[in-house]
Amino acid sequence: MQNIIKTKFSCQRNGLIIQGTEYRPKGSGLPIAIVSHGFMANQATVKHYAQFLAKMGYAAFCFDFCGGCAVLGKSQGKTTKMSVQTEVCDLLAVIEYTRTASYTGAARVLLMGCSQGGLVSALTAAKLKKQVESLVLFYPAFCIPDDARKGKMMWARFDPKNIPDTLRCGPMKLGRCYVADVIQMDPFAEIKGYEGDVLIVHGSSDKIVNIRYAQQAAQAYKAEPINRKTVFHVIEGAGHGFSKRHDRAAMEYLSGFLS
Repeated sequence: MQNIIKTKFSCQRNGLIIQGTEYRPKGSGLPIAIVSHGFMANQATVKHYAQFLAKMGYAAFCFDFCGGCAVLGKSQGKTTKMSVQTEVCDLLAVIEYTRTASYTGAARVLLMGCSQGGLVSALTAAKLKKQVESLVLFYPAFCIPDDARKGKMMWARFDPKNIPDTLRCGPMKLGRCYVADVIQMDPFAEIKGYEGDVLIVHGSSDKIVNIRYAQQAAQAYKAEPINRKTVFHVIEGAGHGFSKRHDRAAMEYLSGFLS
């Protein structure tokens, strides 16, 4: 198995420093893979995916969203200033940074995201269209706009017609922007226009994001008259955030999709 080089990296978005980690094999013209973590999580929760992708020949990057980590986040930014839309901006900044590396090939970019990071990756891919070759979504949180309209986002409860300036969601203090930036969003309309291949993997027993959201996303991608590959896998018994056993199955699906 080839040796993997691990290095820290940083870039900026609107004056905020984004901190991340890169994993890559030796070589030049490497395809790029960027892995985005979920709500309240951090780059450590997805680093094994980046390592896996590096072993498959990618220059793979994972990072902490600005204000997006409950604990151990290294990037700057307040949790009260974080939203799905600010995370899209973070991801765009990371993509731009990865393209400047002497050993990457900008023509091949894979975006991978888990939970909220999946929604962010899907929205970003739709913005960049042909600039993203492949999109990988594990238990993507396409439910977030619906949750905002219901006034129930994870542990946060609020009046969606009178959004407070701040709201408590478990260990995280969120700002009004977290709700306001998605409450009018139709994510399945937003993701249309992306032209690359798509892999979606979801657990049948996910209690946080109902599997119907992943099914609807897969249908939205398949409905478009675009010659793309759309693959949807259900892992029976898996919840939100895969166990080691379910994660092995998910990575087998990932390997098959990329090969």
